[in-house]
Amino acid sequence: MTDSTQQPDASAWLSTKDACQRLGVTLRTLYRFIDEGRLTAYQMGRVIRIQEPDLEKFMSSARIEPGTLAHLYPDTRPAATEVIGLDDGTGDADDREAR
Repeated sequence: MTDSTQQPDASAWLSTKDACQRLGVTLRTLYRFIDEGRLTAYQMGRVIRIQEPDLEKFMSSARIEPGTLAHLYPDTRPAATEVIGLDDGTGDADDREAR
């Protein structure tokens, strides 16, 4: 005979503190994710809980694709004309050679 009143696994529910630790963010940031609708959470009385699969889904959706962060850092490599001393049309290359 099966018990129809089986409780779901308690480890499937995370406290906000546990979720913060897993994500490496502050409680304030976690609440912002919840409030913006990016992370699903449940309020039971005064307690907020997050289901582990929802947290995993959130983490997967936050994955950064390679090559998408170039706008966050300047390109510090010298331009090709600076590296090999090509003439840029201003006549400066001839002046450098004459020195």
